[in-house]
This record gives sequence, structure tokens and C-alpha cells, in this order.
Amino acid sequence: MNFTAPDLTQHPPRSPRVRLGGYALLPRMLDKCRATLAGKNGEYRYNCPLDQEILDFLGIDPGALQQEVATGKGDGELLAWIQAHAKHQRAAWEIAQWSAFQDTRGPEGDPEILGWFAETIGKLCPTRTDVRSYAELLDLDDYVSFGGRA
Repeated sequence: MNFTAPDLTQHPPRSPRVRLGGYALLPRMLDKCRATLAGKNGEYRYNCPLDQEILDFLGIDPGALQQEVATGKGDGELLAWIQAHAKHQRAAWEIAQWSAFQDTRGPEGDPEILGWFAETIGKLCPTRTDVRSYAELLDLDDYVSFGGRA
């Protein structure tokens, strides 16, 4: 492999809110994929349910993307590959709406998921009552997991 993979045992991947080509989640997924290929993913998993959100939205096979990432391409080159190979071609407004939804999407309705969400926040910082979305939870978890004080 001829790329520099992030060492996710030393620092977290990019926030799920960071955009590439307008897509939320994409830079984080690429970080996890690169780190997985290099054996530096720590507790992070490529093709987790969060990654599957964007893979499904695009219609991209996770194995095919991983093979492309393994070639050492940069973010811009990978974005071009994704755009060329996505089964679901999306308009800019669809990408913007989907990404905005991903920024604000949180647990809804299911008491088990709501309980897990609240319990997870409580373990990270019992005094935080402002965390409402999965993106906020991931940012908090990443921050606390690497020594930050919530």
C-alpha cells in the first residue's frame, strides 16, 4: 500500500459531519477503511451500520470501495471513483438534504435504542443533556475516548 493511513489507535477518524463532495459520513468512512487496511483501526470498524448508510445511499459495494482505497488514492480521487461507480446518482439537493438529515438523525421511538443512547451519553458525560443526534454522540465519544473532558 502506498498511502498514509490514519492511526485510529492514536486519534479518531474525521467527524461524521465533515463533508466530501457534499456527503456527510464519507470522510469518516474513508479514514476507517484506510486504517483497517493498515491494521491501525483500533476499535473503529469499516462497513459498520453508519458506513452502510452512505454506501446504501450511493449504491456502492463496500468491498469494491475497499479495493479502490487500497490503491492509495486521495480523497478527491476516491470521490471521483465513487461518483463514477455509484448505482444511485444523486442531485446536489439530494446530497445536501441527506447529509443534513445525517447531521441531525437521532434515536426515535424504539425504547431500547433510546435507552442505549441515553446510557452511552451517561457513560461519556452524565451532565450532558444537549446530545441529540448520532453525529453529536460520535463526536462526543471520539473526544472523550482520546482524553478530552466532556
